[in-house]
Amino acid sequence: MQTNQDSIASVIRHCQEAKLNIATQNFDKAIDNLTEANFLVSNINNNQLKGGVLQTFVFLYYAVKNYEKADSENIKAITLFQKNDDKLSLAKAYTMQGLILTQTGRFNQAEGYFNDADELFTQLNDEQTQSNVLIGLGVLELKRGNPKRAVNYFDAGIPLYDNFHLTYQEAYAQLNKADALLQLENEVGYQNIVLAKQAYKKALAIIDTNSYASLKIESYNTAYQIAKKDNNLKEAQENLIIYTTKKDSIFKEYIKTSSRALDIESNLGDLNQIIEEQKNDLDKKKKSLNFGKMTNGLSIALIVILSLLTLSLYKNNNLRAKANELLQDKNNELQLAKEKAEKASLAKAQFLSTITHELRTPLYAVTGLTHLLMEENPKEYQKEHLNSLKFSGEYLLSLINNILDLNKLEANKVEVEKTTFNLKKRINDVLIALKKSADDKKTKLHLEFDDSVPDRLVGDPLKLSQILINLIGNSVKFTQNGDVYVRVKKLDLSKNKVMLHFEVEDNGVGISKKKQKSIFETFSQGSLQINRKFGGTGLGLSIVKNLLELMNSKIQLESDLGKGSKFWFNINFLVSDNSVEVDTAADRGLEVDLESLVNKKVLVVEDNKINQMITKKILEKNKMVCMVADNGMEAVKLVKNNKYDVVLMDIHMPGISGIEATQKIRAFDTTLPIIALTAVTIDENLDDFYQAGFNEIIPKPFKPEEFFEKIYKVIHFKLEPGDSN
Repeated sequence: MQTNQDSIASVIRHCQEAKLNIATQNFDKAIDNLTEANFLVSNINNNQLKGGVLQTFVFLYYAVKNYEKADSENIKAITLFQKNDDKLSLAKAYTMQGLILTQTGRFNQAEGYFNDADELFTQLNDEQTQSNVLIGLGVLELKRGNPKRAVNYFDAGIPLYDNFHLTYQEAYAQLNKADALLQLENEVGYQNIVLAKQAYKKALAIIDTNSYASLKIESYNTAYQIAKKDNNLKEAQENLIIYTTKKDSIFKEYIKTSSRALDIESNLGDLNQIIEEQKNDLDKKKKSLNFGKMTNGLSIALIVILSLLTLSLYKNNNLRAKANELLQDKNNELQLAKEKAEKASLAKAQFLSTITHELRTPLYAVTGLTHLLMEENPKEYQKEHLNSLKFSGEYLLSLINNILDLNKLEANKVEVEKTTFNLKKRINDVLIALKKSADDKKTKLHLEFDDSVPDRLVGDPLKLSQILINLIGNSVKFTQNGDVYVRVKKLDLSKNKVMLHFEVEDNGVGISKKKQKSIFETFSQGSLQINRKFGGTGLGLSIVKNLLELMNSKIQLESDLGKGSKFWFNINFLVSDNSVEVDTAADRGLEVDLESLVNKKVLVVEDNKINQMITKKILEKNKMVCMVADNGMEAVKLVKNNKYDVVLMDIHMPGISGIEATQKIRAFDTTLPIIALTAVTIDENLDDFYQAGFNEIIPKPFKPEEFFEKIYKVIHFKLEPGDSN
């Protein structure tokens, strides 16, 4: 005889098999599974299990397009799950109701159910099942005539379906994405037809591998639409004939299946009523027996409770003594852990300083050689490779700088400067710098600037630029064929202080509620699939968070998957009475007269042969006279015996360091311009460099225009050590 547990397991198994058979359109077997499941569940007092069987019937009705019956049965399931406070099943039923209402054209109601489902899944922290909501919202927007927004939802969901191996959902999303892209074709050109073909091919591969019959039929319609857009009329006609033929054939199967399912529900309903009446009789007989058992049970329970109270009083004293000993041990452990953490933090800082120097040295060779090759009139096909190499070098340098910035922020070694600047000009400069990235994504940048914001503010424009570059760059990266809005509004203005509200909003793929909690952590990305598709290290938003906290502000985020994201923060600035913008050293640009540098004598002090060659070639291309010293002692001798216009001094060298060599030179020559040309992390040691006698510092790798600008400044303006800063 089958036990209750065996029956429950059988019901679950039959429901799972029914769902698989529905997906492959094997409806007869699906109905056989449901018949058996419904019969077994009628003898089990388990409302959650009954709701599961009811939900499987809903899937069947939805698959055969009997949306009216699917609607009524799903409402019953929702009522059942609400009574049992079964949030997971309720969220699934809400998602299903959204899909049903979408198919019947009740779009606003559908969106409400999808939002309710999304909220429940977020509470349950169930990202896998929550991902089904994205398909529903994508199909909803497609039916509403919003293909761009639909593509965003499908793009947000596809990496999740791949990650969780939800093959049916992935194929369905790819197929609908192709349809949405085809509707976008008139707006942005042929590119979306190419993307639609790619999505269609991915969907077809999954459909054929898993024998998803219903999706296979729909794929012929997508193939027809693609061929029609391509003006391939023969192929379009063939696919249309196959689609209509199969659609007519399967429609008859839908009617038969729906009718058979309704008959089963009716027969089983009568049987369930008989079984329920028999259960009521048995319950009445059991109640009289249970009353006598209850009084005996209460007496025994009272004796047990009194015994337990006596025992707990005895044990409580022993536990208190042991707790005191444990607390003392934990205090000792915490002290040791604190000391270890401090040592680890120091080791981390030293490691980063060393490793970035080791990375910058070969990176200087990569960027330097690339620059030299690009100036030697390469062929067109070579330019493409050299530009890729240049981009890779700049990307690696950006990564190194981000890691160093984050390390300094976490170590509280960054100070906020106060200079006068023009905010609107700053933001426009940032937008100009990011325009090419936006154009590559076919995304438009928009600036909405409150004209009542004062022209001159006092603050740290460099850090504000860094914040905006990271936020706007992040929005551009995750927005294709869309818009990024930068908004600045005045919130409050007193005599000499203004509070401003900054917003960066996009209509890209968005961020899930779960990931919003961790997106500002170091190396955090939306998911592994997001990292693979869009790239990046996950450092940018962490730097933004730390910089804003340093400036007494806080980053805020509002986002929905498929709809886009909005980052915002409020920040105070002083209002300047000065009508002249005071730029920081890093911002000052000079009109460099390269002709005035011709025939100037330069001593390059460098122990790395490749770096010697690169620096020398860059200088000689500008017709400067260059000599090379392999180490610090040799440099000191050469300076004593020769006249130079400038010395470019490396720091890490065998024998004496560049700092020591400079100190020795300053003992007999205080006017010779000396520039530190170094891969060492310099931000923390600026005072040491200037005290040693350096006039200027150029970090490697460098941009050639900045390199010559600093050489020009120290030669023509005779800067004292530290003046450039």
